[in-house]
Parts: sequence; C-alpha cells; structure tokens
Amino acid sequence: MLVLVHLVVSLGMVVIVPLGLGLVDLPGSTTVRRWWLVVAVPGVVSLWLDRGALSITLAAIYFAGTLALVVLAAADFLRRKRLRAREIALYTALVTPSIAALSLVAERSSYELFGFSLTVLSLTVAHFHFAGFAAALIACLVVGSASGRAATAAAISVPLGTGIVLVGFFLGDPVELLGAVVLTAGMWLVGWALWRQSREMADQAGRVLLIVSASVLVVTMLLALSWALGHVADTPYLPVEWMVATHGLANAVGFALCGLLAWQRVKERVG
Repeated sequence: MLVLVHLVVSLGMVVIVPLGLGLVDLPGSTTVRRWWLVVAVPGVVSLWLDRGALSITLAAIYFAGTLALVVLAAADFLRRKRLRAREIALYTALVTPSIAALSLVAERSSYELFGFSLTVLSLTVAHFHFAGFAAALIACLVVGSASGRAATAAAISVPLGTGIVLVGFFLGDPVELLGAVVLTAGMWLVGWALWRQSREMADQAGRVLLIVSASVLVVTMLLALSWALGHVADTPYLPVEWMVATHGLANAVGFALCGLLAWQRVKERVG
C-alpha cells in the first residue's frame, strides 16, 4: 500500500503542484514554479529512503519550499484585503501543501505527530496534495470562469469540507463524517461545473479531460462518504488499502491530473 501512496504523493509533488502554479496568476508564482523542482525532488527522494537523518533533511527541504506558497497567499491577501469565494479556495490550495509537508517530516522522523500513526501521516501527505491543493485550486478556477451560486458554493465548500475533515482528525469520526459530507457536496458541484465547461469547449482533448475529471468524482466521493460513514455507523466500507487503490488513485490521476491539464489547455487557448 505504501508504495502506491508514495507514487501518488510523488505525482503530487513534482507534477500536480507545479502544474497548478502555472494556472495561478499571482506576483511571484512564476518564480516559485520555476524553482519548484529544486525542493520537490528532495521531497520525493525522501519518500523512498529509509527513515533517518537523510530522509528527514530532504523532507525538511520540501517543507521549507512549501512555505513559499504560504507567503504567496499571505502577500496576495494583504494586497487585496478581501476574502471572497475565489480567494478562500486559492489560499486553501496554497496553504495545504505545507500541512502535507509537515506530516511528511514527522513521518520520516518516525514521530507520531499529534498522536497520529505513521500510516495516517503518510495518507495525510497524499490527502493534502489532492483534496487540499488540487481540489481547492480547481474550485478556484471554476469560480473564476463561471458565475452563479453553484460555482461560489463549490469554491467555499471544498475548502470548508477539507478543513472540517482536518478538525475531525482531532475531534473524532462524527466530525470527520460531517467534513466528508461538505467536501463531497463541494466536489460534486465542482464536477458539475467541469461538465458544463466541457460542453462549451471546442478543443476535443480538453473536453475529454474535463469529462473524465468530472465523472471520476461521482464514484470517488461516494467511496469517501462510505469510508467516513462506516467509522460512525455499522455500514460497509473498503479497507484502507482498497481506498488508496480506488479513491486515492482515481482522484489523483482522473480528477486532479486530468482537470489541471484541461485547465492548462483552456489557459493556452485563451492566452
């Protein structure tokens, strides 16, 4: 299972984050994107080494790099001095990789941060690259390209659901279930917006990518709901190994990668 988790996380570090940064129009984002692999590659290498001083050091380099994204978010907020739906989603996307990186440093240190097992910390690294960075960024792009309550609700509920899930790690399964419900609602709204966007897209490849990204969410978020519900009520849910192989892998490749590639094509055609 951990091999698959590490592969997914590696995708998030070296592909998803720089791809997403290319879609962010912020002062300094181009520079951060240009240098991103300098910190991402050590982070990836740390995943595949035995736990110890070297892997901790490499993970710490990645953590330091993710703080540049936090600085981008803070600088943009100070410049705009507003917090609308788009900004909420954007700042969530920029902050969550640092949460993932901190979990990586702890896991590589064999330190059960806040009492969480090393397995949970490994899954947290993956979760906050995709449910955190990728999902929130795509929600930001959705509200930036479409108007209406659905787009606004998506841009708010995805970060809100992600935050509630994070709080649920500390307060218990019922809170985590609430977060899963909110996040699922937000992700389905994102999926609906992606599907509508695909109908207006002349580029055939971009249309297919958007449809795949939207369609994947129907199944993967049902799996997330069943997982969260199964930890509160006596209902069936997949074991963690199968959740990684289904929910995790499909969201990483089908939703995040396809979605960001589609938006890149949109940006290229508009630009």
